[in-house]
Amino acid sequence: MKNTLKNILLGGVAVAMLASCDLNLFPSTSIPYEDGDFLLLSKDDVIDFNNGVLATYRGLHYGSHYQTVDVMTECFNASVDFGNNYGFVHRLGDGFNANDGNVEGIWAAHYGAIMTYNVAIEQVDMLFELDPETTFAASANWLKATALFCRASSYLTLARAFSADYDPDTAADELSVPLILVYNQKELPVRETLENVYKQILDDLDYAQELFEDLIEISPAVNLNGTSLYLTGAPKSLAPTIDAVKAVKARCCLDMHLYDDAADYAMELIDSEKYVLASSADDMYIEFMTDDGKESIVRMFATKSEGAVGCTIYTSVGKTEDVKYFSPLFFPSQVIIDAYSNTDLRKQLWFPVSGQGDTYPVRVQGSYYDGVHVFTKYIGNPGLQSGKVEDGAHYCKPIMIAEMYLIAAEAYAADGQDAKAKTVLNKLKSARKSGSATGDIWDEIKGEWLRETVGDGQRINCIKRWGDGLPARPAQPATQSLVMTTPLSDYTERTVDADSYTLVWPIPSYEIKIAPGLVQNPGYSAQ
Repeated sequence: MKNTLKNILLGGVAVAMLASCDLNLFPSTSIPYEDGDFLLLSKDDVIDFNNGVLATYRGLHYGSHYQTVDVMTECFNASVDFGNNYGFVHRLGDGFNANDGNVEGIWAAHYGAIMTYNVAIEQVDMLFELDPETTFAASANWLKATALFCRASSYLTLARAFSADYDPDTAADELSVPLILVYNQKELPVRETLENVYKQILDDLDYAQELFEDLIEISPAVNLNGTSLYLTGAPKSLAPTIDAVKAVKARCCLDMHLYDDAADYAMELIDSEKYVLASSADDMYIEFMTDDGKESIVRMFATKSEGAVGCTIYTSVGKTEDVKYFSPLFFPSQVIIDAYSNTDLRKQLWFPVSGQGDTYPVRVQGSYYDGVHVFTKYIGNPGLQSGKVEDGAHYCKPIMIAEMYLIAAEAYAADGQDAKAKTVLNKLKSARKSGSATGDIWDEIKGEWLRETVGDGQRINCIKRWGDGLPARPAQPATQSLVMTTPLSDYTERTVDADSYTLVWPIPSYEIKIAPGLVQNPGYSAQ
């Protein structure tokens, strides 16, 4: 299906393609591209292009891409110093509409990335058409597989955010997002059905898997713990490979109620034993603070000089003379604090108490406070810190093995295999020192999704998939005077019903204004 990028991205005839002259660095320059140009003149061009695709993919994680989702939930309370950052998505009141800047930014970022991926795919096809016997065919196919994987990932993110939950009985009639598979400046976009969008996602992933499998036959080392022969980068970098493809297939199949397939893909990665859950305080620190653990299926390139984007709104570390302090825009709510047992390694590492041990005090409106739980999952990797305080820089880890345990457990439970679900879930719970699953299996699964993926931009996907709403978010007692409470119904006491239209994001109004064929989601005005 050919659709225009001109309208969706407010772009012109040319697009910027990322490139790098130094294969040890991610791209910082661009190449102007016009439809029909041929750019892959050498293997170096392919590698540069591949690095550009990966840099684009990396830019769609952390920062506002996760924070926009998580502050919608019951897990966080806005500080009195939050300055209305993410205010409309936090409150989900009348102000959350089709003009919301955070929502517009995520839509535009993914469609901008899809433009890059589409051109990469076209370039490889053009290379083989012009030179069927090219000497760098393997590198070209690696680029194409990577671009297909990245395109599928973006469409899954867009479909989850801007569509209703996937129901096999209604997906053929439910509108989702525009499918743009070819760079084209002449046609106006329209929304495809949810069924067709997910079909395209699986088609892209199947094709990427086929290409990766062919490359593995040529050289098995290409899939050694995510290492690509065709990508150079930091030692900790794990480029997307066939394992990443299977992980996104697991996500997709869980959404589509293809529970056998979801469990199979997830368990294949678990049983490979290439990825190991952190199960001690030291291992957790290595995994989440220094980004050097064994849980990452994908871990993107990062350097100190690049100023990698993190999720900084929860810590915002500052320094006055010799005193470091937290000045978060959002505090963890009492709901998320209560979700963990005191033995849980995640609570100990991710929710330290200000002023205790080595943890800094909290500063709000010029005063300092101890005794407050702060969310530090993304405080920053010391090895990437560029200044005197933690700045949130991390190796981006968009796919990790813990999620596969959650997907497998949920898929088994949804398929009526509670014993298998409990076995898989208990492996995760045991590693995190979270006790064992003794209650209702669905309560246990939902609880572990909340505890494990807090801050990862996953919560609303889960809420929609389960048909749940969002409960109130009472503040920690120590933050009663530090969080926004006027009115209570917008902040600590706000709830969201399971059928609330706000759980499906609006199509940005500027898109509908330019392309009237785009239909707005229910509950939002067209403009």
